[in-house]
Amino acid sequence: MPQKPKSPFPRPRDRYTEPQWQQLNKVIDPELGIGIIDLGLVYDMKIGKKNDNIKITMTLTSPGCPVAPMILQDVETTMLLHNPTFKKVQIEIVWDPPWTHEKMNEDIREMLMGF
Repeated sequence: MPQKPKSPFPRPRDRYTEPQWQQLNKVIDPELGIGIIDLGLVYDMKIGKKNDNIKITMTLTSPGCPVAPMILQDVETTMLLHNPTFKKVQIEIVWDPPWTHEKMNEDIREMLMGF
């Protein structure tokens, strides 16, 4: 039986080099009070060649996340506010791989869950 190809997401944390990663961590999940980067919700981002757009690939803690519209609006607003050359913010929600607590920043996970 052929194996399912490994997902390209999430991007390894040591490759969070663009300043937009820090900017996005200012977007707070209102249920948990933690930045979406520290939560591990953002899997990847690609900035357009002309530096006028960004594509953000992310997930949510669950498909029925009640604060999803608020988080997505905050992501778009944050990117446009801090990056004046961006004309367009594209957000792609993916469910594979699914979010789990293992995707969280280790320090935050330990603080919240004790492991």
